[in-house]
Amino acid sequence: MTDNFPLILGIESSCDDTSAAVLHGNHLLSNIIASQAVHEKFGGVVPELASRAHQQNIIPVVNQAITEAGITKDQLSAICFTRGPGLLGSLLVGISFAKSLGIGLNIPIIGADHMQSHILAHFIQPREGNKPVPGFPFLCLTVSGGHTQIVLVRDYFDMTVLGKTIDDAAGEAFDKVAKIMGLGYPGGPVVDRLAKQGNPKAFQFARPRIDGLDYSFSGLKTSFLYFVRDQLKVNPLFMEENKYDLCASMQRAIVETLLIKLIKAAKETGIREVAVAGGVSANSALRTALLDTAKKYRWNMFIPEFAFTTDNAAMIAISGYFKYLRGEFAGQDATPYARQQF
Repeated sequence: MTDNFPLILGIESSCDDTSAAVLHGNHLLSNIIASQAVHEKFGGVVPELASRAHQQNIIPVVNQAITEAGITKDQLSAICFTRGPGLLGSLLVGISFAKSLGIGLNIPIIGADHMQSHILAHFIQPREGNKPVPGFPFLCLTVSGGHTQIVLVRDYFDMTVLGKTIDDAAGEAFDKVAKIMGLGYPGGPVVDRLAKQGNPKAFQFARPRIDGLDYSFSGLKTSFLYFVRDQLKVNPLFMEENKYDLCASMQRAIVETLLIKLIKAAKETGIREVAVAGGVSANSALRTALLDTAKKYRWNMFIPEFAFTTDNAAMIAISGYFKYLRGEFAGQDATPYARQQF
C-alpha cells in the first residue's frame, strides 16, 4: 500500500460467529466468517460452547483475512475488536486476541460497539469504486435476534435510540415461530423461505399496541402459540398442512409491526434518509416492504448487502477506521460489556 490510508483489522466475536476483516481506509479487502453449527441441536446459542469455538477459530480466521487482503500483519495500522454488547465469554476471546496481537505488532487497539457497528456497515465501500451512503442525519431500523430499535444517527458516533423493544426482539419472534413449528435454528431464514410459498393474509395475528416508538413482540409470539395450539386440537395435521401460510402470515405481522413505528419516526423527525441494519434486515419480505414504503414516502432507502446483515468483522473494522481518524484508542485494561451502552 503506497497511500496514507490506515489498514484496519476488525475482529468480531460477540456471539457465535468468529469473524475477521481488513479495511484499507473505508474500502473492504477481506471479510471472513466462521459459523458454529454446534448450536443447532440445542435450538439456540450455548455460551460455553460458543467461547470454546471462538478459541479454535480465531487464529485461522484472522490469518485467512490477512492473506485474502493481500497484506502482511506487519502492515496493519490498528486492530479493532468488539467490546459489546454480547456474550462475555465470546467477547473475551476476541478482546484478548486483539490485545496480544496489538502488543506483538506494537500497534494501537480500538474497541467498537456491536450495535453502532451494524449501523456503520452502510459506510463500507467495495474494494474498487464507491457506493452511495446515507447522509446525516438519518434513521436506522436495527433488527436482529437480540435487538429491535429505531436509531437517530446524527454522526458516526452520535446516535440516539428513539424507540426499542420493551420485551422480545423481532428476530426472537421469528425463531419462536420456527421452534413451535419444528423448523430448526436459526429460524428466521427458514421462515422466510417457506413464507414465499404461502399466503400472508391467510391468518391474522394480534398486533401489539405500544405507545410512542417502542416495540413489543411477546404478545405476537403468544398469539401465534395459542392459535396453533387450538387448531391442533381440532386437526392434528393443521401445522403441517398450513406451514407455508403460517410462516407467511406471521412474517407479515412482524414486518408490518416494524414499519408502523418506522413510518411514525420518519414523520415525527421529518427525516427522509432511512436505513436498516442487523440480521433480520436480510429478510426478503422486510426488504420488499421497505422499498415499497420508501417509494410511497419518498425516502432515500439504504439496505445493506447480505454479507453485512449478520454479525461480521467488516462492520467492526469500519468503526475502527472512523475511531482511528479521531484518535480514539483503547488501553490494555479494556473490558467487555454484555448490554448496550448507547
